[in-house]
Formats: sequence, structure tokens, C-alpha cells
Amino acid sequence: MSQSLVSQMPVGQRVGVIADIPATELTDEDRRFIAQPELSGLIFFARNYQSPQQLAKLCADIRAERPDLLLCVDQEGGRVQRFREGYPRLPPMLTLEAIFHQDEARAIGLAREQGWLMAWEVRRQGVHLSFAPVLDIERDISRVIGDRAFGHSAEVVITLASAFVEGMSEAGMAAVGKHFPGHGAVEADSHKDLPVDERSEQALDYDLRPFAELMDRRLLAGIMPAHVVYPAVDAEHTAGFSRRWLQDILRQQLQYNGVIFSDDLTMAGAASVGSYAQRAQAAMDAGADALVVCNNTDGAQQVIDQVRLQCQQGWQHLDLQYLQGSMEQLDSDESERRAQSVRRVLETL
Repeated sequence: MSQSLVSQMPVGQRVGVIADIPATELTDEDRRFIAQPELSGLIFFARNYQSPQQLAKLCADIRAERPDLLLCVDQEGGRVQRFREGYPRLPPMLTLEAIFHQDEARAIGLAREQGWLMAWEVRRQGVHLSFAPVLDIERDISRVIGDRAFGHSAEVVITLASAFVEGMSEAGMAAVGKHFPGHGAVEADSHKDLPVDERSEQALDYDLRPFAELMDRRLLAGIMPAHVVYPAVDAEHTAGFSRRWLQDILRQQLQYNGVIFSDDLTMAGAASVGSYAQRAQAAMDAGADALVVCNNTDGAQQVIDQVRLQCQQGWQHLDLQYLQGSMEQLDSDESERRAQSVRRVLETL
């Protein structure tokens, strides 16, 4: 599944927007908003969720309006799990590292099963994609990564994240690695500040290893860069606004040809670029394909308007429908039995 999803990324100058809606059901205003062709997907938050049944109806209503939209969420586990009531509580990824050091095979199996369960649970309600896995290396510094990471070394992150992605793929979900080239070595939270990672290129190369390895294995259909400045490589721009990072390193050096999703353009780490239109243009100029903008309806509209201008100048609409995957056989008896077994195991972690 992952290999076929990765291989279908369209080439050329294409751009789209991933935005959100305010509540648990569609309004007429929402319908007008999502009808805009510049929109390639929607991302859900806790405010969009009440129960699995409500979520399934919301997804069905959106598909009735725009069946091509990619429906997304951040459902990593631990602190970052938008859908909670009616869903199993997924342990944070760092829980697996301690198990790994005691029983490597068991940790790998748990990572695969947790990736499968996470993906299966949301996909059977109609959500296509969770922005996962986190490929940052934890160093007990970052205020935003922490136990979201799989481990404190590249080797552990590569091993456990690969298994997690394989589980996601078994449930028909593509994987998006974040936060390229690595957010774990800076304290500041890019949601609130503009982090600067002062390390050398050699040190940054170590953080790149999980991204490079999973890309080399064709496990990643998407990459999300960090709103972090790395002066050793580009002193002027965060990775998400840097042609050096996205074009020279990601596209050319690492030969990545999947989707580049911007991190949320409303974050403080993006604000230094200027207005929402300026942020959108800077991300496009750097090489981002899908512009993610959340929690600000006016800002999202400004991003959409800027993308519309770009498309009028010859760029094409980014169609992410191919990342939806097949929704068949998600409710089979075998899958339900597997889910019950995995839930019981995860409750003991």
C-alpha cells in the first residue's frame, strides 16, 4: 500500500490547501467554504469530534459535497490524539523505547500493531490520513516533541517508526513523516515561538537519518517540515520556507518525490514571514505542495486566495484523492478481532 501511494505523487507545479471547519457538523457556510477548488483536504480537531458515529456522519456529509478531499487528523497517540471518547487511548510513542531495550522483537511488534490500530480506528469512520509518524529524535530538550518521539537515537526511531508505518499501511493508510529535518534538539515550541537550532551540518545529518531511511524504503507518502531555523544550512528561513531544505536537500539530495505538507501556517514559527498570503507564497516558493492552515478561518481564506492567484498563473490544483486509499474490508470480523486484541495489549502499557 505505501509503495503504491508513494509512487502516485503527481509531478510539476501543483499546490493545494488543507484547512479546517469549526464544529461537529457542516453548515451552509462550511459547504460554501469547502466547495472552493483550491482546497485539497480538511484536517479535524477535537472540536470536530463527539463520537465515532458523529464523526462517520460528518465524513459522509463532506464526501457528499467533495468526494476528492483528503480527510486528515493528528491521531499520533499520547498527548496528540484528537479523537478520544469512544476510541482506545493510544500510549505515547516513547513508551515503546523502554520496551525496545528489553525486548526488541516485542517492541517492534507493538509498534506495528499500534500503527495498524490507530489507522484502522479512524479510517473505518471515514478519515483517510493521520499525520504520522513523528521522526524527531528525542533529547529531553524540546517542549513540543517529548514523548511523541519513538526514541533517543536514530536507530531506535528508524526501527520502531518503520514498524509503525508498516502497521498503518496494513490498514490502508499512507504515512507522513514529521518534522523534517528534526525538531527534537531545540527547546522552543514552534507553535508559540520561532525555534533556532544552532547545531552543525554534521549534527543535523544525524537527525536526518530517520527521514532518509524511511524515504529510501519508500515508506513515506508525505513529509512535513519543521518551523525551525537551522543557520548552518539556511540562516534566513525555517525549513518549511527554505528552498535549500525542500529543493536542494529533500528533493535533489534525498531524491524524495512525495507530497510536501507545510506545517500549520498559523503557528508562531511561521508568523515571521508576514501575512497569511505572504506565508502561503513563501511556502509555495520554497516547494511545499499542500499548505496546511488551521484554527483561523480568515487566514485560511487568505491562503486559498493566494493559491488561486498562483493557479491563475499556470500552477495546477493538487489532487490528493490518491492518498485516500481503499476503504474496503475495514469492518471485517477478522479486523474487529485483531482490534480487540491490540486494545487489550495497549491497555497494559
